Amino acid sequence: MRRHDSGENAAGTAPARDVVDGDDPAPDARSVEVMRRATAGALLAAALLLAGCGSDGYEPSGPFRPLPEGAPPEVGPPPSSAPTPGRPAEPGAEEEGGDPNVVATGLAVPTGLALLPDGSAVVGERDTGRILQVFPDRSPARELMVVPGVDTAGDGGLLGLAVSPTFAEDGLLYAYLSTAVDNRVVRFPIRGMPNAVLTGIPRGEVHNGGGLLFGADGSLFVGTGDAGNPALATDPASLAGKVLRIDVFGGPVGPDRVFTSGHRDVTAVCAGAEDRLFAADAARGGADELDELVEGADYSGPAGPVVEIVPGEDGLGGCAVLGPAVFLGALDGERVHVVPVDEGGAVSGELEEFLGGQYGRLRTVVADAQGALWITTSNRDGIGTPAADDDKVLRINPPSAAGGSPL
Repeated sequence: MRRHDSGENAAGTAPARDVVDGDDPAPDARSVEVMRRATAGALLAAALLLAGCGSDGYEPSGPFRPLPEGAPPEVGPPPSSAPTPGRPAEPGAEEEGGDPNVVATGLAVPTGLALLPDGSAVVGERDTGRILQVFPDRSPARELMVVPGVDTAGDGGLLGLAVSPTFAEDGLLYAYLSTAVDNRVVRFPIRGMPNAVLTGIPRGEVHNGGGLLFGADGSLFVGTGDAGNPALATDPASLAGKVLRIDVFGGPVGPDRVFTSGHRDVTAVCAGAEDRLFAADAARGGADELDELVEGADYSGPAGPVVEIVPGEDGLGGCAVLGPAVFLGALDGERVHVVPVDEGGAVSGELEEFLGGQYGRLRTVVADAQGALWITTSNRDGIGTPAADDDKVLRINPPSAAGGSPL
């Protein structure tokens, strides 16, 4: 706020006459007017100062503009749906009237998926920007909105979704998406316009990242890619090739925003017990990898992966933790990998897999409170061979390898 150093007061008028020794005259009309205008000017200045201090932290840019972030939207099971979610089927189960593993069909490259407090899920389509609500009892999916300003060049688009930890109070969703100029994190109420949380994440034709996860303390972990330039992953001045840890306004949690570095393309971040964090990362040295994230580690160097997935079985697109195992969705591998991990971050047994070749390219994997896995297919991404009812969202019980003590 600019200071007034001249003989004028804040209202831009000459100052009122000073009161001298013992002089206490009744104010004349001109003095009253001067005092009134000065007071009004001071109040206006104070109001502007408070408005600046009370900013909600957003710097809208691109196609985004702030809107009020109101009460939680009207989401939940439609009136005709059963009150109790359907039990997910075992792998390969069949049932008259359709595949019981499938909870939604007819989607276009569903990529982001996050669970709502009522047990349903919000799903984002990478290429269209549509967000739909999908129900575990196999009720028809409900379109909620289309996120504007999404640029789908290369492997960009609407990539990640997360539900606010205080969704019951604020009704906010968070998304990681590509625009024409950058990758960014935004937040919005359903049917509202997005507000920017973090902008300026480098954008490329490949390796645009997209992992989003709220930690137990309310921090938001953001997985980014190197945008096709590996040097950015180790550049401390760049947000590319990192896992970032930010607050809900985009500010750092800790010394800076960078939690880990040296990544190629973090498409998913998942959490186990005691805040253990894992990330699915793109190929390094010819093999995709699962990393256990340790704050400050550089994964281009000495910080080694938990496991590498060989070419042909890779294309990791999602991760989820259940029990002592991490589940990884594989696009090229068309399966879900099951990786048992011990307390030291090493593989503790034989790797398993399931759904191999059954539903085509598998991307996002999210675990729900009932111990089921929500999985998206990605057969309409221009690489897969779609069936007539693709793409799908699955909800399925994992194999027995997930039993035992949690990670």
